[in-house]
Amino acid sequence: MAFDKIIVVDDELIIRKTLEQQLRNRRYAVASASTIAECEAIMGKDQFDLIFLDVRLPDGDGTDLLERIGDDPDKPMVVMMTGYGSVESAVNCMRLGAFDYVIKPFSSDQIEVILKKAESFSQLVKVSRYLNTEGQSKSGIIGESAPMQDLKKIIRKVAATEATVLITGENGTGKELVANEIHRLSSLVNAPFIRVNCAAISENLIESEFFGHEKGSFTGATQRREGRFELANNGTILLDEISEISPQLQAKLLRVLQEKEFERVGGNKTIRVNVRVLATTNRDLMKEVDAGRFRQDLFYRLNVFPIHVPALRDRKDDIPLLASRFLEVFTRKHGHSVKGYSKSAEEALVAHDWPGNVRELQNTIERAVILCDNNAYITPANLGLIRMSRGGAEVLEAQSKPVAADAPMPSGDDTPGEGGVIPLEEVERRHILHALSCTSGNRTQAAELLSISIRTLRNKINQYRIEGIEIPEPAAK
Repeated sequence: MAFDKIIVVDDELIIRKTLEQQLRNRRYAVASASTIAECEAIMGKDQFDLIFLDVRLPDGDGTDLLERIGDDPDKPMVVMMTGYGSVESAVNCMRLGAFDYVIKPFSSDQIEVILKKAESFSQLVKVSRYLNTEGQSKSGIIGESAPMQDLKKIIRKVAATEATVLITGENGTGKELVANEIHRLSSLVNAPFIRVNCAAISENLIESEFFGHEKGSFTGATQRREGRFELANNGTILLDEISEISPQLQAKLLRVLQEKEFERVGGNKTIRVNVRVLATTNRDLMKEVDAGRFRQDLFYRLNVFPIHVPALRDRKDDIPLLASRFLEVFTRKHGHSVKGYSKSAEEALVAHDWPGNVRELQNTIERAVILCDNNAYITPANLGLIRMSRGGAEVLEAQSKPVAADAPMPSGDDTPGEGGVIPLEEVERRHILHALSCTSGNRTQAAELLSISIRTLRNKINQYRIEGIEIPEPAAK
C-alpha cells in the first residue's frame, strides 16, 4: 500500500532538500519544515502518512512532537533522524512510538529500505484493523455427498492458481465459504483477504468502499481513507453479490481487472494494485447481460473460472451431517442441553425442500434449540418447517397426531385441515403463542425469538384479539 504524503522536518537545508528530492522522485507529495512549529502547522492542514523527523530542532526536541502525536489513532508513522546516535536515544524514540531510527549522514539505499518496510507495515496495520472490524468466518465446508465431493475437487484445483473465480449459486448455499476455502488453500493464504458485500453497501458509498477517497471529496469525508482494493494489495479480494453494483462502477471495476489501477474518489493519483479477485452472485449473469444490467466485457473478465455451488435440495445426504454440526454449535451458544432430534424431526429435516438452503437450515436449528425444553429431543413442532413453493409459503409439514417424543404446540387444535396439513394462519398463531409462553409474555423477547420486529408482533396480537383469541399481557418489568 503506497504512501501518498510525507513531511521532512530538519533544520539542515542540504539534508532536507536531498531527502525531499529522493521522495519526489518516487512520486510522493512532500512537505518540508525546519522547526516543530512549522511541522505542526502543516499537519493541521492535511493528513500525512509518514514523517522524517530530526531529533534536535531549533525550537525543541523532535521526541516531544513524537510523544504528542502518539495517542492519535490516525497518526503518521515517524522515522527519527539524528547526527548524534546512541543506543539510549534509539531506545527512547522507539519507546515513544517511532517506526524507525536512522543516523545521519544516511544513504539513499537506507531510505529506500525504510520506505519499503514502512509501506508493508502500514498495510498490515490497516488490514488488521479492517479484519477486526469485519470479523472472520471460521466455518468450513461441510458435506460428503457426491456433489460436494466434486465441488471440493474443483476448489483444490483452482486454489493452486491465481485465476479470477466467479462463484454462483442460490442464496444461502455457502458461496462465501467456497471463497474462503479457495483462499485458505491458495499460495496467498498469508496475504490479505478482504471481503466486500456489494449488496449491503449503498450505491452512494460503494465506490469509496472499493477505491477509497480523499479528504474533503464528499460530505463526511473528514479523513483520507484507503479502499478495499488497496487493503487487498498483493492478496485476495472477495466481491460478494457482484451483480448488485451499478453500471458506472462496473466500468471502473473493469479497469481495475484489466489495468490493475484506479484513483481514489476525489483524487488524481493513479494507484496500482496486484489483487486476485473472487466474486459471487445468486443471479444468472448471462441473463443480466442480455437484459443490459451487467457489462458483457466485465462478465467475461470475472468468469475466468466459474464454480457453481449446489442447492441443499440437490445434496440431501448432507442434511443430517449439517444438522448435527449446527446442533453442537447452538446448544453451546445458548447453554441448552438437548438430547438430539426425534425420529420424526430427522425425517422432517430430510423431507424439507430448503428453499433458503444451508442458511435456512442453520436458522431453523438455532430456533429449534431455543424452543426445545432442556434435556429433551427436538421435535417437528420445534422446527416449525414451512413448505415453500415458488409462489410463497403453502403449508406446515406436520403429523396429524404428535408422537410421544414430540411435544405439541402450547395451544390450539391439532386436527389437520384438508390434505393432512394445518393452515398457515394457524401455524403462525401457534408459533406466536408458543414464543409468548416461552418468554412469560415478554413481547420484546418473543419478537426476538420469532425474528420479527416488535411492531409486527404487536399488529399480529391485535389481529388475534379482534378474532377473540386470548393473548397474554406483556410481562411486568
